[in-house]
Amino acid sequence: MDGQLEQAGARWQLRFTRTLRHPPEKVWRALTEESELQAWFPTTIEGERTAGAALTFRFREHELPDMHGEMVACDPPRLLEFSWGGDLLRIELAPDAGGTVLTLTDTFDELGKAARDGTGWHVKLEELDHHLDGTEPPWREGQRWEQVHARYVERFGAEAATIGPPDGVNQA
Repeated sequence: MDGQLEQAGARWQLRFTRTLRHPPEKVWRALTEESELQAWFPTTIEGERTAGAALTFRFREHELPDMHGEMVACDPPRLLEFSWGGDLLRIELAPDAGGTVLTLTDTFDELGKAARDGTGWHVKLEELDHHLDGTEPPWREGQRWEQVHARYVERFGAEAATIGPPDGVNQA
């Protein structure tokens, strides 16, 4: 269930694969509808779900500047890909025995943020799983991030942990 880090040319990629107990259409709604995104995604996603559309991302829980990006691909209910700040986020869904295999790939430039972002996506995908199941995560805000982060620092190495959370964001 941990994310995998690999170099992709001059960039880096974090890849997560999760098998969810819900059909792709239900997972797709959790990826694209604002009322569903609130339960697990760290920002709003404002803009059309069509290739080339400008996107704005607003943080709900932290006073951070808005980020801007662009929808690269949107093929319901199989593929959602967009630029997010300087990252490229690709989420693929494949049916699997009544459920869905979700693959999230985050492509970015700076190795130093791999442990931070790996931890963040790990926790957010766990929150997505709980949301789809209709349950609450069994941890308090920030607690799971703290539990998982040390594991990513150890796995990816100190050079992948030189960039921490933005100022004003307390993950623990």
